[in-house]
Amino acid sequence: MCCTFGDLTDVQWWRELDLPMRSVVRRDGRLTAEPAAWITSPEGSALFAELGGKTTFSARALVVDALRESGDLDGEPVATQRKANFFEKGDKPLEIVTSRQWYIRNGGKDLDLRSALLARGEEIDFHPDFMKVRYENWVGGLNGDWLVSRQRFFGVSIPLWYPVLASGDTDFDHPIVPDEASLPVDPSSDVPAGFTADQRGEPGGFVGEADVMDTWATSSLTPQIAGGWERDPDLFERVFPMDLRPQGQDIIRTWLFSTVVRSHLEHGSLPWKNAGISGWILDPDRKKMSKSKGNVVTPMGLLEEHGSDAVRYWAASARLGTDAAFEVGQMKIGRRLAIKILNASKFALTFGDGELVLDPALVTETLDRAMLAGLADVVDKATEALEGYDHTRALEITETFFWTFCDDYLELVKDRAYGAGLESSEVTAETQSARVALGLALDVLLRLFAPVVPFATDEVWSWWREGSIHRAAWPTSDGLRSAAGDADPEVLTVAGHALAALRRLKSEAKVSMKTPILAVELAVPAAGVAGVEASVVDVRNGGRVEGELVVVETTEGQGDAAVQGGLVVVSHELGEPVVRKRG
Repeated sequence: MCCTFGDLTDVQWWRELDLPMRSVVRRDGRLTAEPAAWITSPEGSALFAELGGKTTFSARALVVDALRESGDLDGEPVATQRKANFFEKGDKPLEIVTSRQWYIRNGGKDLDLRSALLARGEEIDFHPDFMKVRYENWVGGLNGDWLVSRQRFFGVSIPLWYPVLASGDTDFDHPIVPDEASLPVDPSSDVPAGFTADQRGEPGGFVGEADVMDTWATSSLTPQIAGGWERDPDLFERVFPMDLRPQGQDIIRTWLFSTVVRSHLEHGSLPWKNAGISGWILDPDRKKMSKSKGNVVTPMGLLEEHGSDAVRYWAASARLGTDAAFEVGQMKIGRRLAIKILNASKFALTFGDGELVLDPALVTETLDRAMLAGLADVVDKATEALEGYDHTRALEITETFFWTFCDDYLELVKDRAYGAGLESSEVTAETQSARVALGLALDVLLRLFAPVVPFATDEVWSWWREGSIHRAAWPTSDGLRSAAGDADPEVLTVAGHALAALRRLKSEAKVSMKTPILAVELAVPAAGVAGVEASVVDVRNGGRVEGELVVVETTEGQGDAAVQGGLVVVSHELGEPVVRKRG
């Protein structure tokens, strides 16, 4: 029931059952004319001679006639329909033929090598971890070695020649291998040692290997090539094995595995320690973007419309191992973030002619220290996330704090930082505390955002620092904690809720945020009373409270007017709305 080869099932059986090779179809799709050694009867040899040079269609008809003539045909043949592969632009079914090819052993037939490559997979830290099973399934299911030769005009040459016998035949069994020092070699133009150029293709001479390498045969060496292998021994010693391979999930079985194979065989090691596996990009219909499907969006228009930082922000919002939907709305959020970084930085750099003082000892106010304590927690959590290859989590943590920083802290300390009501030359300890805290926060936030918003952060860095932010050290929490002391980050949270409650009552009264509050009583949950009282001056300034601000502990039945974070405005009196003149 098995013929070599009628379809891919025959190929599989031939390989797995180690069957003898019986190839009868040439590369032109016709049957071979040479007599088959495995046909031993005179009648069979005579019939095979008739079949030689025929197409498979004509040969099939001759076989039927011979069976009918010999009496071995049971009934008349009936036309059947079978599945067959076609060339992409052809109108004839493909025939499977045999040919000489080059392979790299990959554990498909060598069980010891397979076990070693499975063990290599255990050494790799996959991110996310569940992607490891795809590697294991691929290696465990291999049943053949890695075919690396291709019959194309362009590609990286296989550096070999073959002797030409006196008869003019090529001796493929004894390839001429160049020494390693002479690589790279192009066998179509270079001459092997011991021969001259005029012996190419001549009896007693040589011919070059015409095949080129499979794409993965060369790209599987990217860590070595990038690391200066055979070119810069010092560099290679310092960078190989590398730290991370970032790649898509669909090429674990090709690029990732082939790179592991080459490194294992050549160096006896892994090519890198970690593998960060991304998901696919999905179109608006949640289908995988693919050139073959024609649903790919090229990036140039997006970069021109939204900016590089915005597009990178969208990309960084996708978690490893998870498919990401193409979403312009996310790019708009990224653009808004980049603009906010620029504007917030301008405010922080307003003081001291761009020469910020970053002495932690000058941070004395509770609200400032609370903000820095919260930022110290952000640095620790973002660093931990990045070290775990969760860049999306690091971005979420940083961005959440940044918007709180802008919406609450900047509004709360704005008057104090400007030194409102003071002479221009007078800088109090409270004002200095706000300015130093702003500088410390800006210095850290820019570095936290730099991997995701590289251009906006580098621009701000150039306003007050030398060199590029991307050469600066990653921030640590030590300096922030030194400035924060034992401050509680929740102070900023409850102060922000208090400010939001004051703003909300103005919003509900449909008056400008600049409208002064003449008197207000603010009911605060017991846990937050101390925090509001500690930052009451900044809350008054941020909410434009010109009169009395009374903080009381929340009691039941006080209603739900202007509720924010459990804070309730019990009573208030507004001043006259501020009217802006036009013109």
